[in-house]
Amino acid sequence: MAKTKAVFRCSSCSHEVSKWVGKCPECGAWGTVNEVAVSAAAAAPGRRAMLPSTAAAPLSQIDAKVTQARSTGVSELDRVLGGGVVPGSVVLLSGEPGVGKSTLLLEVAHRWAAQRSETSLYVTAEESAGQVRLRADRTGAVHDRVYLAAESDLSIVLGHVEQVRPTLLVVDSVQTMLAPEVDGVIGGVTQVRAVTAALTSLAKASGIAVLLVGHVTKDGNVAGPRTLEHLVDVVLQFEGDKNSTLRMIRGIKNRFGSADEVGCFELHEDGIACVDDPSGLFLHHRTDTVPGTAVTVAMDGKRPLVAEVQGLTVKTEIPQPRRAVSGLDYNRVAMVLAVLQSRGRVFLGKHDVYAATVGGMRLVEPTADLAIALAIASAEADIALPAGWVILGEVGLAGEVRKVTGLSRRLAEAERLGFTTALVPPGSEKTKIGSMRIHEVGDLRSALRLAQLRKSRAAKEPVAVE
Repeated sequence: MAKTKAVFRCSSCSHEVSKWVGKCPECGAWGTVNEVAVSAAAAAPGRRAMLPSTAAAPLSQIDAKVTQARSTGVSELDRVLGGGVVPGSVVLLSGEPGVGKSTLLLEVAHRWAAQRSETSLYVTAEESAGQVRLRADRTGAVHDRVYLAAESDLSIVLGHVEQVRPTLLVVDSVQTMLAPEVDGVIGGVTQVRAVTAALTSLAKASGIAVLLVGHVTKDGNVAGPRTLEHLVDVVLQFEGDKNSTLRMIRGIKNRFGSADEVGCFELHEDGIACVDDPSGLFLHHRTDTVPGTAVTVAMDGKRPLVAEVQGLTVKTEIPQPRRAVSGLDYNRVAMVLAVLQSRGRVFLGKHDVYAATVGGMRLVEPTADLAIALAIASAEADIALPAGWVILGEVGLAGEVRKVTGLSRRLAEAERLGFTTALVPPGSEKTKIGSMRIHEVGDLRSALRLAQLRKSRAAKEPVAVE
């Protein structure tokens, strides 16, 4: 048996030191150095050539058909994966506890078995078999070809794989699995790396698609920064607010496709459902427009999402008026308010200002600046923006409206949802989007004037008439 020795490795940058230190000398992170057992054979590079088990082959002769992506049966997950899961790949789905990771992957295991005559194996180390069965009954994920094993010992799990011979393996979760031959506590960096490495080797050798559940730390990292990401093929981040049913999966790393895709889901009592048209969740449907609302189009990865921004202003007598923001970046809203007053002559020094998005959407990109400005100005003037308007543009400190990326895709999404007029920055790409009318605005004042908000403001404040 090979001898082992202990080294101390930083979970953030993988730098190794001979003894424990509180601060990593390489990256400067505190509390990230942990003891790791390394075999002496692995620590010293081999000097003797070994006979390979398989011969190297020309790249042109490699059959790529055997590694084509296969659908999981969940359309939004396939979108993020780049068409589906590749046989022999390892996918890590990370997220906070309770966000819906287990529910989603149980549904994947069910659809994998139901849509093809193949077997899926669901391994849980966090729940009992009875608990998983109750959830499967509730979500309708019971199938004869979905096998369940409530086990935390990795060696026994590998035995189940030999017996069942699945083409899809789900492990929930990687932090609760134990590799008996490796020192360390369950959930520690050493154990998590060993379990992930063993399952990766299994996937590559057998062609089984492996889906791993990984819980995140309070910093949003999976068992420590960059601890597992380089061991797996795909890293997905499952996000969601516990006060909302909306869930989103973002690609962080993908060796088989784009890492910029986003999948949208809605969590219900009877399971999780794909949201093929998420823009509808972020719009408040009404027959008439009201003051203080504006619509913009955000890009979440490569996906355009139409979002509604709402503003409200209330007169106050307190020396420091309140500024409250929900779903928007507070600093950007503060900047927009300053530009509104300085460049647009919309004075809000004696008003409480509230700004929010609809549907729990998080909108942080600068493209929403102009929509935020017009929503707040509309609320202050008590004049609604014209119906059918969509507003795009970043607002600079000089009041200028700057270009945005992906304008054609944004406008196409807005036109699909029935918007007829767009306010865009000057010099934008000349693309005809159906019958949509395009208005170019060079600065904030021009936008206010076009929305007929500038005249109302001038009547209320003692400013010079241009």
